[in-house]
Amino acid sequence: MKPAEFMDFLHILENLKCNTRHGWTHTGRRESVAEHTCRLACMALLLEDEFPGLDTAKVIRMCLIHDWGEAVTGDIPSFLKTEADEHSELDAIHELTAKLPEIRPRLDALYAEMEERKTPEARLYKALDRLEAVIQHNEAPLSTWLPLERELNLTYGVEDCAPFPFLRELRELVNEETRKKLAEEAQ
Repeated sequence: MKPAEFMDFLHILENLKCNTRHGWTHTGRRESVAEHTCRLACMALLLEDEFPGLDTAKVIRMCLIHDWGEAVTGDIPSFLKTEADEHSELDAIHELTAKLPEIRPRLDALYAEMEERKTPEARLYKALDRLEAVIQHNEAPLSTWLPLERELNLTYGVEDCAPFPFLRELRELVNEETRKKLAEEAQ
């Protein structure tokens, strides 16, 4: 890879710091795509011992690259994302990886594995991705939630977490936080 190609790519990825997600932080500001990605990768790293036999370095790589397409397309919440949006994001990913021809095959293979979700690593990455979003929602002021998110926060990612005992237990703790947050609003 040439240094100029690398710099051009980094300039595109800088959009991940600027592009905001649907979620909010506890301080009442929009979360950036990069902030979501950072905590997601940290979750994978910190939980390494909970998943013996899995390639945690691969899971972390998946976490780090999973939203690169959003550097081009911006974030669209999962409950609003259409098939056309999915295709646009995938096209953006392929345009980005084309800028890195020396490592493109490796990146494209990793994306394909993530999309297929047939490997334990890809399933773990996706479960963590959804879990991080729900945790972030619980941390955000309830005033930032859409009405549909009151139910969605209790169901989003439950099936993804189910195959992993630790994540299943963690997901239930997150649900307890959601119920508590909703109950406090009702008072």
